[in-house]
Amino acid sequence: MALIENTPAAIDAVERRSLFERIPAAYWLVGFVLLVMPTFASPFVLFQIFGWTFILGIIALSLMFLGGYGGMVSLAQMTFAGSAGYMLAIFGPSAITDISMNWPWYIAIPLALALAVLFGTLTGWLAVRTAGIYTIMITLAIAAAFFYFTRQNYTIFNGFSGFNGVLPPKLFGVDWRGSTAFYYLTLFWATLCYFAVLYLSRSPFGLALQGVRDNQRRMSALGYNANAHRVAAYAFAALLAGIGGILLTWQSAQISPGTAGIGPAIDILVIAVIGGLRHPVGAFIGAFIYVILKTFALDALVAVGLSGERFQLLIGLGFLVIVFWSPDGILGLWAKWRDSRGKDPLRDRGGDTP
Repeated sequence: MALIENTPAAIDAVERRSLFERIPAAYWLVGFVLLVMPTFASPFVLFQIFGWTFILGIIALSLMFLGGYGGMVSLAQMTFAGSAGYMLAIFGPSAITDISMNWPWYIAIPLALALAVLFGTLTGWLAVRTAGIYTIMITLAIAAAFFYFTRQNYTIFNGFSGFNGVLPPKLFGVDWRGSTAFYYLTLFWATLCYFAVLYLSRSPFGLALQGVRDNQRRMSALGYNANAHRVAAYAFAALLAGIGGILLTWQSAQISPGTAGIGPAIDILVIAVIGGLRHPVGAFIGAFIYVILKTFALDALVAVGLSGERFQLLIGLGFLVIVFWSPDGILGLWAKWRDSRGKDPLRDRGGDTP
């Protein structure tokens, strides 16, 4: 009997069962709700709220990967996303027929992502040679340079107007810009990117990257190339941002300099910080909060008799409140609340301990 239980098939079955058992029931519930969301949610909620949430979450996830696992803060993630969107509009079809090359999607999309990764790699090659505030300034300078270059260049980027009529291809006879189809499209890529980051963080590369984050000198002494790991992290983060940039371009059906401006770059940082940089799911939590505030803050201000132009004030106040109470964002607040359960208020320790 013992020999039968210790066979490879039995061991694999036990490992698979333990893996599913380790996933909390709340995760299964959230996944089920997301899958059946189109059965009860309106097209506006599917397309504007959740579609936008998943897209911004993917771009913020790229920043979370750099900041949480690599210890690097980049303000160029929206620039990588914008570059992918621009390349898609240039190589693929758009309403600006004088510039767009109208290549098929299976050429335009991989090429746009490849150039976004190349852009991210070059940015990382420059940024990893600095630390702290200097890294932030370099990535901010790159974001600003990209914004002004696209705004002033009319030959390739069509200047201030950018490109419009950039639509997803109608594969399998499906209009992927329809509310339900676009919801599932963004949900699929958000899920794939999330698990890719989760898997990579536990791979040898991810563990080495976290080691470089914690103690670069020790990892270098062990034979690891710290700069190479960081540049590779920038390349992977640019791939994630590029995926989000293409989806963002399809959602709005256009790409312009304002899409990758300084404001959106700061917004991605705010989203990542609000959700929490310590876990990939924080990017999507922060994106959902940001989208809700961005969508309904204006109406809320008008309802109480204030100017709707001050909706950014609510977003800023929400950011300050969350960061003040928890530097780790929403996930930090959740961790504090969870750790406080079972504490003895008189002794400030777990109630089960002596």
